[in-house]
Amino acid sequence: MITLYDLYQQPLWVVLGLFFLGIWSLIWQGIGLWHAARNKQKGWFMALLLVSSLGFLPIIYLIWFKPRDKKTPVEVVEIAPKPKKKKK
Repeated sequence: MITLYDLYQQPLWVVLGLFFLGIWSLIWQGIGLWHAARNKQKGWFMALLLVSSLGFLPIIYLIWFKPRDKKTPVEVVEIAPKPKKKKK
């Protein structure tokens, strides 16, 4: 069991842990905000901007609520040789 006294005795680990949590949260929040702004979803953009949730809210948004791309897969089309012109 970790107590506050243990954390007080090793402040480097606490600082490193908070640093990595902050970077983790910043990355996910940036990705979520970018997708919400790109998809013109103002409600989600404001929620992601105002709520700090260590990256959980942006991950939920990206998995379940982000609109899917409507691009169709590229179809393979065989190109027929050009017909030869007839001589007159």
